[in-house]
Amino acid sequence: MRPQWGILAAALIAAPAAAAVPPIVSPASSQHYVGKPVFAELITPDIAAAEQFYAALLGWNFHAVAGERSPYAEAYLNGTPVAGLVEKVAPPGQHVQPAWLNFISTTDVDGTEKIAVKAGARALRAPHDLPDRGREAILADPQGAVFAILASGSGDPPDVLAAPGTWIWRALVTTDPETDASFYKTLFGYQLFSLPPSPGETHLLLASENYARASVNSLPLGHPNMHPHWLAFVRVDGVMAAVKKVTALGGKILVEPRVDRHGGLIAVVADPLGAPFGLMEWSDDESKVIAP
Repeated sequence: MRPQWGILAAALIAAPAAAAVPPIVSPASSQHYVGKPVFAELITPDIAAAEQFYAALLGWNFHAVAGERSPYAEAYLNGTPVAGLVEKVAPPGQHVQPAWLNFISTTDVDGTEKIAVKAGARALRAPHDLPDRGREAILADPQGAVFAILASGSGDPPDVLAAPGTWIWRALVTTDPETDASFYKTLFGYQLFSLPPSPGETHLLLASENYARASVNSLPLGHPNMHPHWLAFVRVDGVMAAVKKVTALGGKILVEPRVDRHGGLIAVVADPLGAPFGLMEWSDDESKVIAP
C-alpha cells in the first residue's frame, strides 16, 4: 500500500505557505490546547475554483495573501478564520491529489517533531516559523497519514461548539488503529477511549483536557486501495441538503449519508477538484466534554 505521504509530499515540500500568513485567532489569546486540531489548509491546483465551491457550499469568503512562491488565500466565516488555501499546480504529466491538511496544536513544535520521528514518523517539512501564524512542521505518521503540528502565535481557538460552516471533528482512518492511537498519545498526551466496534473494525477516541478531539478508525472493509489519512468534518445544519448542494456544485459523494454513533447524519464528499472532507450534523444540545 502506497502511504499517503508518497502522494502529498511533493506538494507539501515544493509549495510552502505564504511568507506571512494571518493568525488563526483574532484577537490573540494566550490559551493553548495541546492535541486539539486547530486549523486546516487545502492543497489544491486551483484556488479560484476552490473558493467558488466553498463559498457557495459553506458561506466562506476569502482574502488573498501575498506569498513567496505559492498563491495562498485565507478563508473566513463571519470574520473568523476557518481555513487556508494553498495552490499547487502539478508539473505536466503528473498529478497531485488535492487534500485537506490538518494542524494539531502543540506548544513545542521541535520537541514534538523529534518525538514523532523517533516513534516512526516521517518528517515532510522541518519546523519553521511563519510571521503571525507561529511555528509549524508537517509529518507523516508511522502508517502514512499526513498531519501538521502548530504552535500558534495567536493562541488556539476556544473550546466551544463549532458553528455551522466550520470544522467540528477529525477522524483518522488507518491500518492499525491501536498502534496509531498510541503514537498520537505519545505526542500529545491524549486520553484513549474505546468506542463500540463495527463488524471487523476498531474505533478509538482521542481526548485531551476531558474534551473529545478526534477518532481513530480502521480502514473500511472492501477498500483495499484506500490509504491511511486524516479526514476533517465540517458542521452543517442538514447533511441531506448539503450533499445535494455538493453534487450541484460539481463535487462528488464518496460515502452516502448515514446515521453516526452520535445520532446525527454524516457523509463524506469531495470538492470538484477531488479533495475529500466530511459533513456532519450536530445538535446544539450535544457536548464533546468527557466526564472525568
